[in-house]
Formats: sequence, structure tokens, C-alpha cells
Amino acid sequence: MLAGMDFEQRYRAVATRDARFDGAFVLAVRTTGIYCRPSCPARTPKPTNVEFFATSAAAHTAGYRACKRCLPEAVPGSPEWNLRSDAAARAMRLIADGVVEREGVPGLAARLGYTTRHLNRLLTAELGAGPLALARAHRAQTARELLISTELPVADVAFASGFGSIRQFNDTMAAVFDRTPAQLRAGGRHPRSGGSATLHLSLPVREPFDAAGAFAWLAARAVSGVETAGPDHYGRTLALPGGPASFDVRAEPGQLRLTARLSRLEDVTPLLYRVRRLFDADADPVGIDAALAQVPELAASVAATPGIRLPGAVDPQEMLLRALVGQQISVAAARTQLNRLTEALGTRLAHPDEAGRDRLFPTAAAIAEGGRTILVGPRQRIDNILAITARLASGELSLGFADDPDEQRRRLLAEPGIGEWTADYVAMRVLGHPDILPVGDVAVRTGAKRLGLPDRPAALREWGRTVSPWRSYASLQLWRVSATKEQR
Repeated sequence: MLAGMDFEQRYRAVATRDARFDGAFVLAVRTTGIYCRPSCPARTPKPTNVEFFATSAAAHTAGYRACKRCLPEAVPGSPEWNLRSDAAARAMRLIADGVVEREGVPGLAARLGYTTRHLNRLLTAELGAGPLALARAHRAQTARELLISTELPVADVAFASGFGSIRQFNDTMAAVFDRTPAQLRAGGRHPRSGGSATLHLSLPVREPFDAAGAFAWLAARAVSGVETAGPDHYGRTLALPGGPASFDVRAEPGQLRLTARLSRLEDVTPLLYRVRRLFDADADPVGIDAALAQVPELAASVAATPGIRLPGAVDPQEMLLRALVGQQISVAAARTQLNRLTEALGTRLAHPDEAGRDRLFPTAAAIAEGGRTILVGPRQRIDNILAITARLASGELSLGFADDPDEQRRRLLAEPGIGEWTADYVAMRVLGHPDILPVGDVAVRTGAKRLGLPDRPAALREWGRTVSPWRSYASLQLWRVSATKEQR
């Protein structure tokens, strides 16, 4: 949302206290030395006293502190990082997933194909701060939430947030918030966490938020033993860098309530990123709905389901495997096969979690080794799935949250057994790509026909240009309208 906005447009958003822009940029006030979210209730400063930054890290770097009144760190993230696919946006995704804490700046640069020096120049020019400053801002945001929402010892909060030392943690919190960790905790909510490995956290989400639709989507695809879901909740197990974990989510006004159980507290950063991505919490629902509602055929559907979200993924390889199994069969049939695969090949947990989930989704290596006797369908299709899982397991085929979309598509389409539908579906779910219209999908075409739109692939593709760059969200509306078991 920040891209393309000039000073006057941003200042107008601040003057009207437009909460839609919270997280998209921050404004800094020269006379007070603080930075705020656009919807801050304080008196609007004069334009001559204001400067804007794309990230809070850039404001920190420029010497500003966070406003104690509007708490600019307690907002959804910027929708820019899903809408954009350039190196800066991809870097922000990796930073949010904790790559800097696990692999350092050299690891981040290597994943993006740059030298550390060039990456630092690029991010400083694009976002006003280098990778270390951007990672530091994410640590501060995570630490603040842990301080006010849990009863973890302060030292545990520091290391769970990714800080290398208590001193670094204290210095950063004082520089960003002008408060000590103890002061932040004293002003927080009543702690509700039950222990060092179980956390109860709040994740801000932009409204309107079609929580019922998100839960229904996930429930229809829930794999036994791994996932549990219902009309108002969703939870699952997953493998994180530090070991197995599980989480449960319920929606509340303006937020997701997350209960997480971790093998290692250091996994809180990647978990938060993946849950936010799973529920598309950083989307701009007002802007998306307004754009789609301008299309007469979509207007009624948009009005009926405001705040529709594009479900993401917690594991890129898993999502590709799900897509491969789900090719050309119904959701129910795919779920049956995935249940069988997971029952036979999923890693058993030492103890079931509180919801009775007792295993992890099977790895690519496990499916490559043992999937032939479990998968059903045409032999060529099974051979393709096993070959792809073997290549994933060996590292010959890679897939990540921050892939370049064009490169990911080329890489996937080069694999026997992966066609346009699968590549598009993976881009939507793994990358959060906002501008995909899978015209070969039967349910998409059914929804289009019911709304009086073209339902032949070529004509539907041409129509899709009218809803760019929100074709993925238009696809969700068409899937919803189709209301058939052919949904993917």
C-alpha cells in the first residue's frame, strides 16, 4: 500500500486516522522523536514536522522511538510483502521467518542470491534499514508480545525472541520502546501462559476478517492425526527448526488467539510468521474488497463474504505434496489419500498434544520411500509423485516461502507430473501470490458460470485481467460461489 503513495496521500491517511494503513508504514514526528501508526489518536502533527518510513526498523535507525500511546508494533504486518515479489519483499518474508537468527545475514543473502554487502545496500535503499536492523525490529515486536502476554522469565523472552544476550535485549527494548522489559510487562495484559513450552499469544489481524471462511477451508482439508478444525477453530502439529510443535487458533475481534506448544522457545518467531501467513493476516481486506466489488458480477459475492482470505501454508514441501495428491480428484478423495499416507508414514510424536494430534505430516523422504504401496491412482501419476518427493528429499528440487514467483513456476513446471494448476495453486498457498486465476480449475469455472462470467479457460483468463492484481482473491470468490465438492 505504501508503494506508489506520495507524501500527501500518506499524510491524508494519517489525518483521517485510517487504520487500514496500520503496519503499511509509520510516521515519525521530528519535534517529539517518536513514530506512530497512521491511526494514532494523538493530534495530527503539522506536515513540516512529519516524515514517513516503510518499516519501523527504518524509524529506529533514524533515531525515533515507538509511541507509547498507539503502540505501532502491535499491528498487522505490511501487505506489501505478499503483493511485491522483488528481493526486498522476499527478504522481509525470510526475516519474519527467523532466517537471520538461524543462519545470520550471510544465510539470508545466500538464499536470495546476493552478497551480504549488496543485500545491505539494497535493503537500506528500499526500506531505510539493513537486514540486521530489520531483524532487530522483528525481535523487539516478538519480545514485546511475549512480555505482555506470557509469564516467561525475562531471560527466556530474550532468547526466545532471537536476541544473543540479555544486554542486547535490554538495550534494544529501551531504544525502541523507551521502556525496560519490566516496565513493558507491568503495563501488559494479565499473563495467561502455562509454562515455558506453552504460550498464549494475540496476533493482530486486519478487519473485516472472514474467519468462518478460513476455518471452513482448512476444516475441509484437515488431515487426521495432524489437524483438527471446526467452524470457529483450527489447530495442527508441524515440524519447526527446533523440533515438533503444535498450535491452536481461534478468531476474536481484530485478532487471532494463538495457543502454541513448542519444543524450543526459539521457534516462536517462525511459528508466528507461519500462522500469520496461514490466515493471510496481513492482507488489506478493505482495498481488495473495494477493487473486486467494482466488478458488477462479483459485487454481491464480495458483499456476502467481506474480508475473504487466501489460506497459506506452514510448510512449502507439504503444500506441494498435498497439491500433487489432489490433482484431478475431489477434496474429499484427496483427504482420504492424505489420511492414509499420514497414518502409515507420518512421524509419530512421543505424546499426543492436548487435542489428541499424535503425528506430523509425512516428509518427502518418507513418501518417496514408502508411498508406492499407499498411493492409489494411475501408475504414471504415482511414479511422478514419488520422483518429485525423492527430488525434494535430496534437495535437487527446492521450494520456499520467499522464492521468486517466476523462477518457482519454471522450476515446478519442469517436473514431470506438475502442470499449470499445481504450479498456480502452490504459488497461491506458499507464496501468498495475490494475482493467480487458475482457469483450468473446474470449480473456478463453475463459479464463473454461475455469476455470468466467461467459463471457458481462454475467455476467463482474459477477463481475469480486469481484476488484477487481485486475481487470487477473485478465485476465492469463484470457489466460494461454486459451492461444490470440486473445490481445491
